Amino acid sequence: MSAAGAEALLTIDGVGKRFGGVAAVRDVSFSVADRSVVGLIGPNGSGKTTLLNIVNGVLAPDRGEIRLGGSATAGRRPSDLAALGLARTFQAARVFRTLTAMQNLFVPLLHQKALERRAAHRRAFDLLVFVGLERHADRVASELSGGQQRLLEFARTLVTRPRIVLMDEPFAGVHPQIKATLIRCIRETVSREGASFLIVSHEVPDLVAMSDRMVCLVEGAVAAWGAPADVVQEEKVIDGYLGRSEEPA
Repeated sequence: MSAAGAEALLTIDGVGKRFGGVAAVRDVSFSVADRSVVGLIGPNGSGKTTLLNIVNGVLAPDRGEIRLGGSATAGRRPSDLAALGLARTFQAARVFRTLTAMQNLFVPLLHQKALERRAAHRRAFDLLVFVGLERHADRVASELSGGQQRLLEFARTLVTRPRIVLMDEPFAGVHPQIKATLIRCIRETVSREGASFLIVSHEVPDLVAMSDRMVCLVEGAVAAWGAPADVVQEEKVIDGYLGRSEEPA
């Protein structure tokens, strides 16, 4: 993927957030270009999920500004941002556990007034095929494995054809085959739907391989931002997150 010359779809400018005396996010600035993938790495407690919560409208920043498609997001609720094209997945997959896989997609599609029932059903099934869950269409979501629920959650984010998707640890604890499917789906969503992604993950090699740009947070601040291969070589990233191999004796 190449985001060279692409316009910024999401801009994070000087964002900060404190909880009491603790600075969880400190003067963070970077952007996500249109039709691109940005990987967000950093040690536990470095402010990654807090930053996603700010971008998603769950938390308000104490300082700084976020712009989505050129519009400031200050004061907008998560539902408002969803209407502007922002979607999100979570560390623990969020699906309607008492509904079938098909219903998880079909029901929200019915709320889109432009879609007739037959078209909504077709779109829901196409999304199940896309993530490889078509054989489980009639299974209740609670009966799916954790990895399958993660795939279903991903499919749910695509229902509204979002412009950008925030993903929080999508590869954590899933079978390698599920991870490969997620990576394929992310790449194809960028190329086919024109969406962008901001992905938090500890799976650094995977992010390096799939991201156009990468940002590393250490103690709430940006330690490095740029091309993935360059970011993982930065001294601050190695010292603050990746660690150093022991020198041979």
